Amino acid sequence: MTLHLDKHAIISGEMRVPGSKSLTNRAMLLAALSKGVTKIHGALRSEDTDLMRDALTQLGVEIARQADALTVHGQDGTLGRESQCDTLYLGLAGTAYRPLAAALALGAGEFVLDCSERMRERPIAPLVDALAELGASIKYLDEEGFPRVQITGGGLEGGTAVVPGDLSSQFLSSLLLIAPLARREVIIEVPGEQVSKPYVDMTLSLMEAFGVSVERMGYRRYSVRPAAYVSPGNIEVEADASSASYFLAAGAIAGAHFRITNLAKESVQGDAAFADVLRQMGADITSDARGTLVKRSTLRGVDLNLNHMPDAAMTLAVTALFAKGSTRISGIGNWRIKESDRLEAMRTELAKLGAVVKVDEDSIEIDPPERLRQARIRTYGDHRMAMCFSLACFGCEVEIENPEVVSKTFPEYFEVFTQLLN
Repeated sequence: MTLHLDKHAIISGEMRVPGSKSLTNRAMLLAALSKGVTKIHGALRSEDTDLMRDALTQLGVEIARQADALTVHGQDGTLGRESQCDTLYLGLAGTAYRPLAAALALGAGEFVLDCSERMRERPIAPLVDALAELGASIKYLDEEGFPRVQITGGGLEGGTAVVPGDLSSQFLSSLLLIAPLARREVIIEVPGEQVSKPYVDMTLSLMEAFGVSVERMGYRRYSVRPAAYVSPGNIEVEADASSASYFLAAGAIAGAHFRITNLAKESVQGDAAFADVLRQMGADITSDARGTLVKRSTLRGVDLNLNHMPDAAMTLAVTALFAKGSTRISGIGNWRIKESDRLEAMRTELAKLGAVVKVDEDSIEIDPPERLRQARIRTYGDHRMAMCFSLACFGCEVEIENPEVVSKTFPEYFEVFTQLLN
């Protein structure tokens, strides 16, 4: 399937952004591991969150959906049934695969975590090694260092684990989520620079909502004493800041009284700071009681390290096509191990539109053309490639290959986007 987007002049009207994928999946897992029943309001429904929900249901967790809410009956720290081996398919959902790989070490029974071909190319060794240090029984079923894995439950002893921070914050977050349920204190040490720090903060914030506090020394060392998760009763999922980034950028490029009605003023999501990135480019963005208003602006290139918001950094790369002067984005070396090799994918597709693009191991530099060229954009099976390149339609006609990949995080994206175009 290919989606054809004609060149449009403006985006206008109002919209609500769906709930955060990262918050929804973390909240579901913590609710499943807690004592009591939790209602998760504003929960996202997408491919990745459905995969997490289906896996938890297969493990014996009762989860009911009502509109945009989920009611989760907690299992008090243990998932699964001792009498069987569960094979759980988690597609390309890193926010499900990695935390479940950790949580099932606490479980009852044996578990095989299966996944898509691309997920099998994404490293998991830092998490597996750290879990083994804490006493988990986990082994590779295919290539060492990569999914698939088999886990034998039985609990974690505790102790000290080392997990590098330079590839993904999901390794650390996965360990933190299960650390309170070990038999004794868990110390996690993080050598090197931690990427995507706001996602770690998000994890700690949710753990606190379920009654567990973590002692920390910056982003280098964490101490977690044994504790039980207790349901807060109700928990609210914020609007997804990564999904909002496409619409904020669209408004800055071609907005005519365009408003997003449900962006949180105070957010645990790193991508919530993308509005400030756009302001640095010259965007006219204001907030009031009715939401966030974005107007067409004269944009200028920027030179920024966006290590803390790697997803929104992709949105900036396409927004740079509409700026005066070059834009350089650094701190994004881990783009190469995401749903696609995003550095190479971005370089290739931006060049199709006429940009001059330079990449190295940690950065991308974009010099926009005077006029964008019509292009057919390959999405590489990556939802964010499809969504961010939709912005090119404000400068030329574009065709988006396989637009259905947005089902991973925002199934209605193109329906919402095209309805706002005028």
